[in-house]
Amino acid sequence: MAPLRAALHTVSRQPALSLDTARVQQLQQRYVDEFRQLWMSLLAPQSAPAIQPGADRRFAASAWSENRISSYTAGLYLLSARALLELADCVQADEPTRQKIRFAVQQWVDAAAPSNFLPLNPEAVHKAVQTRGESLRTGLDNWLKDLRQGRLTQTDESVFEVGRNVATTAGQVIFENALFQLIEYTPLTAQVHARPLLFVPPSINKYYILDLQPDNSLVRFALEQGHRTFIMSWRNPDASMGHLTWDDYVQDGVIRAMEVVRDIAAADSGGTINTLGFCVGGTLLANALAVLQARGRQFAHSVTLLTTMLDFSDTGILSVYVDEASVALLEATLGKGGLMTGRELASAFSSLRPNDLVWNYVVGNYLKGETPPPFDLLYWNSDSTNLPGPLFAWYLRNTYLENKMRQPGALTVAGVPLDLQSITLPAYVYASREDHIVPWKTAYASTQILRGPVRFVLGASGHIAGVINPAKRNKRSHWVGATRSRRLPAQAQRWLDAAQERPGSWWTDWAQWLAEQAGPLVAAPKKPGNARYRPIEPAPGRYVKVRA
Repeated sequence: MAPLRAALHTVSRQPALSLDTARVQQLQQRYVDEFRQLWMSLLAPQSAPAIQPGADRRFAASAWSENRISSYTAGLYLLSARALLELADCVQADEPTRQKIRFAVQQWVDAAAPSNFLPLNPEAVHKAVQTRGESLRTGLDNWLKDLRQGRLTQTDESVFEVGRNVATTAGQVIFENALFQLIEYTPLTAQVHARPLLFVPPSINKYYILDLQPDNSLVRFALEQGHRTFIMSWRNPDASMGHLTWDDYVQDGVIRAMEVVRDIAAADSGGTINTLGFCVGGTLLANALAVLQARGRQFAHSVTLLTTMLDFSDTGILSVYVDEASVALLEATLGKGGLMTGRELASAFSSLRPNDLVWNYVVGNYLKGETPPPFDLLYWNSDSTNLPGPLFAWYLRNTYLENKMRQPGALTVAGVPLDLQSITLPAYVYASREDHIVPWKTAYASTQILRGPVRFVLGASGHIAGVINPAKRNKRSHWVGATRSRRLPAQAQRWLDAAQERPGSWWTDWAQWLAEQAGPLVAAPKKPGNARYRPIEPAPGRYVKVRA
């Protein structure tokens, strides 16, 4: 696996490491004691199985506990895996090095699970016998199919089609350039708020994570709240776009989209618009707002940032892939032109949760010959996109590696010194508590950079499931500040300690906040666009259908 090799290569470049010998001795003694108990469970016919139901979902099926050899194998694996991870924690080194070592060990431990090997997996063996080998034949077919397509199948992709049952909200593409198409959605209410709303999705993924299906579409929710809604659909870069930079995406992407939305729909709001950015889309949006501020042309009224990083002091597990050597290599190979392929990006992100996003499907698809169930979110996840090499190299160096974006004047973007602290708009900042891509405390740090009134809300679950949490389903919960003070505490934990937990989705809280920014109600437009920007094609448009 390429991500594992990269992590191991990074670790190998570190100076000599040492171990906490006292703790290692404690681990050794505990391992010997627990191994002795495990061995006795295998030899004693009346003893309890080596693993208990629910101890690990990979071994939760009865086939593991009913077979003493399988139970022992799983128990030995779990014991050894825990010992290896604890041994990794005994390494005495700086925190980045410790994190890389633990990541590399975790990758190996997850790959070595007995459930991943046919002769050691009693479920797969039983199914092969039960189906007279048909499951093995189907598994081989699944493996050959994935080999041809160059990626692991995570869902039944035959069920979904962009524009048919995902990305189905009605609208029209009313502008396009080499970077993106701009979609204006058909209003769902007789009246709309005077101030339009522009969504800026991440350029690293397709936009329709925000418009999966009608019952979990944030776009449709905004329309139902009476907002005249637009979204950017980034083009999936091909070789002809391999020269594009971060500046291009800010100027010819986000700022251009903002200008078009203002020209079409902001006449009733004094020429101002509301904006929303998700993940890297939020970082691009914040850059665009700061650039406009520096030029004295600010026409955004508010900004919503969803799981967005502006301060890259703590980038979580993704930091294992970023150091001076890896970024310098990327700059040398792609910094002047070329593409970071969607396949490479998808592999890196999957390695962050290998049991859920890799080995779970290796076992199901190949060893058991199963077809994974249809799931719209995983279909979107498999629809990866490329990135221009110069943009990617610049982004990694100036954010993840050197954290310059938060420093006023440290970077020049679109021809002006970048100062995110110049953004004084009302801001809604959302983070997900279990987010492994944008740690919630890192997202919270944006509240200390933005200088306008900020509302911070923390949702349950992870990077995607936390954001895409429809209000109608009334699932999970979210936390809000005890007061609506202009300045929030500097420490994220201090904010959480005083926060109030509320049941259900954060969407309803955001809807209330956005209504306060959206202006009076006016008659909904009868046609999309205007005399200058006419409909080009129906949503979702051509760009989103191009696969990497």
